[in-house]
Amino acid sequence: MTRRQFEALVERALRRLPKTFKARIANIAVVVEDWADAATLAEMGIEPPDTLYGLYRGIDLTRRDASYGNVLPDVVTIYQGPIEEDAADEEEMAEIVRETVIHELGHYFGL
Repeated sequence: MTRRQFEALVERALRRLPKTFKARIANIAVVVEDWADAATLAEMGIEPPDTLYGLYRGIDLTRRDASYGNVLPDVVTIYQGPIEEDAADEEEMAEIVRETVIHELGHYFGL
């Protein structure tokens, strides 16, 4: 699958979030990368053959106070390579993407 096609799956997952959640999402970037690099996997305590489908980096909403502001966006990274590798077909890939987007945004909300 091309990067653009994969990004379309991510965009669709974001569009289909419930309005109540979408309304609370601010200052967050969602990006697609091929694979998590070795440093990221080590930082997260993940050893091969395990890998990541996604990763949230930032300050979740439960840890923000009145002084929060003028900061770079939080980042949700969705890793295309492992999702493509594990999905049997495009339908399963779309479902993994959806679940991963929801999971990573859960971290943003402090879950």
